[in-house]
Amino acid sequence: MASNSFAAQSGVDTMVAASAGLRGLAVPLMKIADDLRWLASGPRGGIGELTLPANEPGSSLMPGKVNPTQCEAMMMVCTQVLSDDSAVAHAGTRGNFQLNAARPLVISDFLHSARILADACEKLREYCVEGIELNRERIDEHLARSLMLVTALSPEIGHDKAGEIAHKAAAEGTTLREAAIASGHISAEDFDRIVDPRKMARLRDG
Repeated sequence: MASNSFAAQSGVDTMVAASAGLRGLAVPLMKIADDLRWLASGPRGGIGELTLPANEPGSSLMPGKVNPTQCEAMMMVCTQVLSDDSAVAHAGTRGNFQLNAARPLVISDFLHSARILADACEKLREYCVEGIELNRERIDEHLARSLMLVTALSPEIGHDKAGEIAHKAAAEGTTLREAAIASGHISAEDFDRIVDPRKMARLRDG
């Protein structure tokens, strides 16, 4: 039983908070789905580090194209949940005096959000996440050519020399390793010892 019956009658604060909880779930889910979509872009003109399951024949305009449909479906659902939450929040302000006439909207939009978000999570898991494959060759290629690795050199050879190597690699289209060795600031052996992506990411073997 509510501690203040008048507040409970005119306010829908608990439902507004519950809807905000769904919004809080939808926000990172949209980010995750969009990240998966971008990481799977390609296979030649995009990032291409992931391969998503081909759930449909493909594009009617481009034969062989695999559309990230489950990711896009999740993003649309999350957009709808954010919209529903906005409506619920606005409806929560309509509790004039001792009555909120917008309760039906609050209930309808909250239940709608809960149902479609739960379904989208299940479908994303079943038809996308569980079938994702890593394109390890592409990942290794991007990692080898990443200029981000230069951060490991700064403590060893100094910021200015490390920056010089990064600019050299970018200008000449070479790997950081090739530019570093060519610069004369560090040997191949020292580069391989210092620039270890697994250590930089604090990953352990196995």
